[in-house]
Amino acid sequence: RSTWIATLGGRYGLTPRLELEARVPYLYRSDDTLSRPINLTPSALDRVFGAEGHGLGDIEFAARYQLNIPKGDDPFYVAGLRLKTRTGKDPFEVEYATGSTATTYGSLQTELPTGSGFYSLQASLSAVLPTDPAVFFGGINYLFNMKRDVNQQVGGATGTFVGEVDPGDSVGINLGMGLSLNEKSAFSLGYEHTWIGKTKNDGVTPPTAVSTQLASWLLGYSYRLNKTTNLNVSIAAGLTNDTPDTQITVRVPIRF
Repeated sequence: RSTWIATLGGRYGLTPRLELEARVPYLYRSDDTLSRPINLTPSALDRVFGAEGHGLGDIEFAARYQLNIPKGDDPFYVAGLRLKTRTGKDPFEVEYATGSTATTYGSLQTELPTGSGFYSLQASLSAVLPTDPAVFFGGINYLFNMKRDVNQQVGGATGTFVGEVDPGDSVGINLGMGLSLNEKSAFSLGYEHTWIGKTKNDGVTPPTAVSTQLASWLLGYSYRLNKTTNLNVSIAAGLTNDTPDTQITVRVPIRF
C-alpha cells in the first residue's frame, strides 16, 4: 500500500494568542492484493489485484489558542480544535469487483477512497517547555467521529447492506524533544500513540469489531533556508501492525 499526499495549508494569526488554519489535501493511492480462492493449494489460481484512487481528500479547519503567558521556566499551554470534513471520496462510494471475479474472490475494491467518509472533531491540549538549547513537548487529544446513516449496499453484488455507521472515537498522546544544533538547524525525536475504539453498526457493536492501536517513533529535521522559509523533514516508523511501516513528510513553511 502506497499513499502520496500533497497538501496546501495556511495559518493566520488572528491575535497574538489565537491562530487559525486550513488544509487542503490531494491524494494518490495504490494497493496491490494477493488473493486466492478458499481451500485451494498455494499458488493455485493466485491473482494480484491492483487498485488506485486519486482526488481531493478531506479538507480540515483548525484553531489553536495559547492559554497562558509563561513566567520564568513555566511551559506554554496550547488548546486546539480541529474539524475534518468529508470532501474526499469515501469508502461507501467507490467501485467494487463484479461478475465472475467477485463470485470467485469476493468483494474487492477496484477504486480506492480518498476520504474517511465521516466528519470528525478533535480537541487537543499541548504543552511546550523551552529549556535552551532543547525544547520538550507533549500533548493529548480526543477525536470524535460523527456517525452517519449510509443506507446503501456496499461491496458490489456480493456486498452487504450498510445502515447507520458510528466509527470508534480515539484518544492520542504524543511526547518528544527538539534540540537546536545551530542558528539554522535543529532535529527532534518523538513518540505518538493512538487508541481507536470499536465501530458500531445500527447502534450495535458487531462481534467482529476490534479496537486498534497505532504507534510511531518520529525523527525530524529542520533547516532555515532564509528569514521567511524553512525546510522540514520528518520520518515516522510504525510500531504496530495497523500503523504504516514508514511515513516521510517534507514541508516548506513560508512566512508572509
